[in-house]
Amino acid sequence: MAIVYAVCNQKGGCAKTVTSVNLGIGLAREGKRVLLVDVDSQGSLTASLGWQHPDQMETTLATILGMMINEKPVSPDAGILHHEEGVDLLPANIELAGLEVALVNTMSRESILRQYLNMVRDKYDVVILDCMPSLGMLTINALAAADKVLIPVQAQYLSIKGMEQLFRTIAKVKRQINQNLSIAGIVITMADMRTNYAKDIVELLHANYDGSVRIFDSIIPLSVRAAETSAEGKSIYLHDPAGKVSAAYSALTKEVMAG
Repeated sequence: MAIVYAVCNQKGGCAKTVTSVNLGIGLAREGKRVLLVDVDSQGSLTASLGWQHPDQMETTLATILGMMINEKPVSPDAGILHHEEGVDLLPANIELAGLEVALVNTMSRESILRQYLNMVRDKYDVVILDCMPSLGMLTINALAAADKVLIPVQAQYLSIKGMEQLFRTIAKVKRQINQNLSIAGIVITMADMRTNYAKDIVELLHANYDGSVRIFDSIIPLSVRAAETSAEGKSIYLHDPAGKVSAAYSALTKEVMAG
């Protein structure tokens, strides 16, 4: 049975999608069977893996969850795309925004995504859920379906300030919906470690959370190269194999695998 990771932070611009792509493909490079699920109506993960027009897709996460809500039969292979770098993708598009509204009036609304993943998780070693930058019903669904939460945090003061709300939400989901949920750790992203500011932020994170939450040793550096990959539909390992970001995500992958 796959381990399910929710890559989650309600603040946008913290490299959530870039982390989902490169961790997922990093795990595939280590021989793992990986499913990436785009749980964001913006379709950023879908576009980052090369499907640049997600709104034109017929079968997406919204389609699948809609069928689950209406108790229609769902094929485990429905909507799943295969990426050349060895990962599978369940895409998303703007239809997911409408589905989030529909979820509010649905029976067992927090567990619809979990019900779907239970159908497919025996085919994979790892499932990564790329969450939207909010704490709405779809993010609650992702936390209800996940075993572990991975929290990318940009090396900025406001990013740290907003984390308390996220921790409260995770604790509430663990208490009320998913007792098996745990925090895998915090990944520091987009950090320019040449500056004192970034070093101070990293120190502040350790001062606040050491002993209660794991902070991964691998720090993802600030890089234009990482941003470029989203437009190219491939990972940092292909785009800039000898670069610092590639090395950082490779090290993070090994840390995540080590548990």
